[in-house]
Amino acid sequence: MEGVLDMAKVTSKGQVTIPAAIRRLLGIKTGDKVLFVEGADGSVTMRNATLDAFSEARAAFAGAAEEAGLSDERDVVDLVRSVRRERAGA
Repeated sequence: MEGVLDMAKVTSKGQVTIPAAIRRLLGIKTGDKVLFVEGADGSVTMRNATLDAFSEARAAFAGAAEEAGLSDERDVVDLVRSVRRERAGA
């Protein structure tokens, strides 16, 4: 078996403890969710769903800062202050 990292035993309730080395490798922390993905070849991989969601959000917002004219942290702070002033006056 190519690429085997570790093994875990399935309990009678279908539960598996993810080995510590795998949790570290995937960045899985207490409370995170894991995602099981089926490949075209029928293989199943496990991923950190929390990190996947963050990556998808980052990709969705890619370029949005430039489109809004935000080039650095100072621009973001100024934008937030402006929005807060508008809401306070409304």
